[in-house]
Amino acid sequence: MRLFYQPVTTPCGHTFCKNCLERCLDHNPQCPLCKESLKEYLAFRKYTITQVLDNIIKQYLSKENLERLKLHTEETKELSDLTKNVPIFVCTMAYPTVPCPLHVFEPRYRLMIRRCMETGTRQFGMCISDPQKGFVDYGCMLQIRSVHFLPDGRSVVDTIGGKRFRVLSRGMRDGYCVANIEYLEDMKVNDEEDLEKLQVLHDQVYDQARKWFQNLENRFRNQILQHFGPMPEREADIQATPNGPACCWWLLAVLPVDPRYQLSVLSMTTLKERLVKIQHILTYLQKLSSD
Repeated sequence: MRLFYQPVTTPCGHTFCKNCLERCLDHNPQCPLCKESLKEYLAFRKYTITQVLDNIIKQYLSKENLERLKLHTEETKELSDLTKNVPIFVCTMAYPTVPCPLHVFEPRYRLMIRRCMETGTRQFGMCISDPQKGFVDYGCMLQIRSVHFLPDGRSVVDTIGGKRFRVLSRGMRDGYCVANIEYLEDMKVNDEEDLEKLQVLHDQVYDQARKWFQNLENRFRNQILQHFGPMPEREADIQATPNGPACCWWLLAVLPVDPRYQLSVLSMTTLKERLVKIQHILTYLQKLSSD
């Protein structure tokens, strides 16, 4: 019921705020007033601002328009915060550096993705569900690389994993989950002897993983390559990033392990613990195949 902001007019002649119309079309491809089909209009996604109406508002309601613009700016700024009320997509496990393609069809997530794009953050959190809390205590931020909109409003979103986080508190915004979060970083090993041992462990796990991957059946190996890409190269400095070597996350994503187990590894803040867990999984899988 506010003053129009970015007014757009439908082919049937009715005018709405651009954001309001987009939200209505998330749920139903019909004009909210006369119920005429807007499927074709939605497919083209050309929401051109109705310039005459926009000029009239700016000329004759300049004070109200400035207030409306201020309100919109404040709301956009609030949506841009990446520690407070961060949008959470409750779906699957995601990991740093690992691609995570998504098919977005629910109205709440259509809105969420659009807001991530409009605010310029191009980021949201990914968590798996929890029957008691709604979603688990740990997750991974996803960076949107591209969005392909389908004619009916659904979209295919190409994302890649970024920072890991811990959930401090939960909430809701316009149907989707939000959370206040803090980011996780691996604790660095400073002792030279300990670092040397860690490097040896890393190299052992890397070689074991490569052997396991090479011995997989062709169809499984091809599926992994198609979905997650090739195994990351061995890194010169295993402590160069806050999340440790990319190979660990790639392995965690492709190994046939229960999501709750994967979650426990995602939440670890020491590389040694993570490598030991992955080593246990690889040893178990290799034993199974040899039996």
